[in-house]
Amino acid sequence: MEQETVLKEVLNAFKLHANHIDEKMDTMRSDLESKMDNMKSELETKMDKGFAEVNQKIDHLGKKVDGLRVELTETQETVDFSASKVVQHEKKLRQLNMQQN
Repeated sequence: MEQETVLKEVLNAFKLHANHIDEKMDTMRSDLESKMDNMKSELETKMDKGFAEVNQKIDHLGKKVDGLRVELTETQETVDFSASKVVQHEKKLRQLNMQQN
Protein backbone atom coordinates (compact mmCIF):
# COMPACT_ATOMS: atom_id res chain seq x y z
CA MET A 1 0.00 0.00 0.00
CA GLU A 2 2.81 2.40 0.88
CA GLN A 3 4.52 1.55 -2.42
CA GLU A 4 1.32 2.39 -4.27
CA THR A 5 1.22 5.78 -2.59
CA VAL A 6 4.87 6.44 -3.41
CA LEU A 7 4.29 5.27 -6.97
CA LYS A 8 1.23 7.51 -7.31
CA GLU A 9 3.22 10.48 -5.96
CA VAL A 10 6.05 9.77 -8.40
CA LEU A 11 3.57 9.48 -11.27
CA ASN A 12 1.85 12.67 -10.13
CA ALA A 13 5.24 14.43 -9.97
CA PHE A 14 6.05 13.24 -13.50
CA LYS A 15 2.64 14.42 -14.65
CA LEU A 16 3.15 17.86 -13.06
CA HIS A 17 6.65 18.06 -14.53
CA ALA A 18 5.34 17.05 -17.97
CA ASN A 19 2.63 19.73 -17.73
CA HIS A 20 5.25 22.29 -16.73
CA ILE A 21 7.43 21.28 -19.69
CA ASP A 22 4.38 21.46 -22.00
CA GLU A 23 3.64 25.00 -20.78
CA LYS A 24 7.24 26.06 -21.31
CA MET A 25 7.25 24.50 -24.77
CA ASP A 26 4.00 26.29 -25.65
CA THR A 27 5.45 29.58 -24.42
CA MET A 28 8.64 29.03 -26.38
CA ARG A 29 6.66 28.11 -29.50
CA SER A 30 4.50 31.23 -29.15
CA ASP A 31 7.58 33.41 -28.65
CA LEU A 32 9.30 31.83 -31.63
CA GLU A 33 6.23 32.26 -33.84
CA SER A 34 5.93 35.88 -32.74
CA LYS A 35 9.59 36.55 -33.50
CA MET A 36 9.28 34.83 -36.86
CA ASP A 37 6.20 36.92 -37.70
CA ASN A 38 8.07 40.08 -36.74
CA MET A 39 11.06 39.07 -38.83
CA LYS A 40 8.77 38.26 -41.75
CA SER A 41 7.08 41.66 -41.47
CA GLU A 42 10.43 43.46 -41.28
CA LEU A 43 11.74 41.51 -44.25
CA GLU A 44 8.62 42.24 -46.29
CA THR A 45 8.90 45.93 -45.42
CA LYS A 46 12.57 46.03 -46.41
CA MET A 47 11.83 44.16 -49.63
CA ASP A 48 8.96 46.51 -50.48
CA LYS A 49 11.23 49.52 -49.91
CA GLY A 50 13.99 47.91 -51.95
CA PHE A 51 11.67 47.12 -54.84
CA ALA A 52 10.27 50.66 -54.70
CA GLU A 53 13.82 52.05 -54.95
CA VAL A 54 14.64 49.73 -57.84
CA ASN A 55 11.44 50.73 -59.66
CA GLN A 56 12.24 54.40 -59.11
CA LYS A 57 15.76 53.95 -60.46
CA ILE A 58 14.46 52.02 -63.48
CA ASP A 59 11.97 54.83 -64.18
CA HIS A 60 14.79 57.37 -63.87
CA LEU A 61 16.96 55.39 -66.28
CA GLY A 62 14.02 55.11 -68.68
CA LYS A 63 13.66 58.89 -68.68
CA LYS A 64 17.38 59.30 -69.28
CA VAL A 65 17.26 56.86 -72.19
CA ASP A 66 14.27 58.71 -73.64
CA GLY A 67 16.20 61.99 -73.35
CA LEU A 68 19.23 60.46 -75.06
CA ARG A 69 17.00 59.08 -77.79
CA VAL A 70 15.59 62.57 -78.44
CA GLU A 71 19.11 64.06 -78.47
CA LEU A 72 20.29 61.36 -80.87
CA THR A 73 17.35 62.01 -83.19
CA GLU A 74 18.05 65.74 -83.13
CA THR A 75 21.74 65.12 -83.79
CA GLN A 76 20.89 62.84 -86.70
CA GLU A 77 18.59 65.52 -88.14
CA THR A 78 21.40 68.09 -87.79
CA VAL A 79 23.85 65.74 -89.52
CA ASP A 80 21.36 65.08 -92.31
CA PHE A 81 20.78 68.82 -92.79
CA SER A 82 24.54 69.55 -92.77
CA ALA A 83 25.20 66.72 -95.22
CA SER A 84 22.53 68.03 -97.60
CA LYS A 85 24.07 71.53 -97.43
CA VAL A 86 27.54 70.10 -98.15
CA VAL A 87 26.12 68.27 -101.20
CA GLN A 88 24.45 71.50 -102.38
CA HIS A 89 27.71 73.43 -102.04
CA GLU A 90 29.65 70.72 -103.85
CA LYS A 91 27.17 70.89 -106.73
CA LYS A 92 27.53 74.64 -106.88
CA LEU A 93 31.32 74.34 -106.86
CA ARG A 94 31.21 71.79 -109.69
CA GLN A 95 28.90 74.06 -111.66
CA LEU A 96 31.26 76.99 -111.13
CA ASN A 97 34.23 74.84 -112.20
CA MET A 98 32.36 73.74 -115.30
CA GLN A 99 31.47 77.33 -116.15
CA GLN A 100 35.09 78.43 -115.78
CA ASN A 101 36.39 75.65 -118.00
